Amino acid sequence: MNNIAVIDYGMGNLRSVAKALEYVAQGKARVQVTSDAREVLQADRVVFPGQGAARDCMRALIESGLDLAVREAVELKPFLGICMGMQVLVESSAENNGTECLNIFPGKVSNFADVLNSPDDEVHYKIPHMGWNEVTQTRDHPLWGGIAQNSRFYFVHSYYLEPEGPDLLVGETEYGIRFTSAIARDNVFAIQCHPEKSAAAGLRLLENFTRWNGEA
Repeated sequence: MNNIAVIDYGMGNLRSVAKALEYVAQGKARVQVTSDAREVLQADRVVFPGQGAARDCMRALIESGLDLAVREAVELKPFLGICMGMQVLVESSAENNGTECLNIFPGKVSNFADVLNSPDDEVHYKIPHMGWNEVTQTRDHPLWGGIAQNSRFYFVHSYYLEPEGPDLLVGETEYGIRFTSAIARDNVFAIQCHPEKSAAAGLRLLENFTRWNGEA
C-alpha cells in the first residue's frame, strides 16, 4: 500500500491535512503523521505542512533533526509543501528580522507589509492575506489535473515567496501585488494556500498528489 508521511515537527494543522489525505486516498494509501525521520524516509510520498513563524519552524526542524529528513525526501520522492512548508524551502525569510531557511531552492520570503498600503495607495489591503483567492496556473503540472484555471483556494499568510527565477513558478495570485503562490521542480510541488481547507479544488490537488509519481 502507498504510504504517505505527514511531517510532524510540532507546528501546523497536521490532523486536518492527514484527514483530507485519508479522505481523497479512499483507502488506497496509509497516511501517517510522524516526527520520526526514519518513517519519513521510508514513506512513498511526503507532505510538509506548516504554519506559524519561520524562525520557530526552522528551530523545531533543526532541534528534531527533521531538517535533514526534509532535505533527503526532497531528493528522493514525491514531496508536497504547504504554506510554511513551502516558504522554508528557499534561502531566507524576512520574518523575525531575518531567518535562514533550508536553502533548497533559490529565493526569499518577503513581507506584504513592505510593499502594500503606502500612503499613496487608493486601496488598503488587510494583512495577513486571509480568505479565498484565485490561483492562476502559470504552467501545466500533474497536480493541477482536473482543477480549473483561476480556481479559488484558502490563504492565511503575511509573507510571500519570491523565487529567484521563473523556472520554479507554477501558480500566481493577486493581492495588491502578483505573488508566487505555487512552485514546482522535478518531484517537488509546494503551495502557499491550504488545500485541506480549499473545498473541491484543494481536495483534488491532494488527490492528485496521492497518485503522483514525482514526474512533472
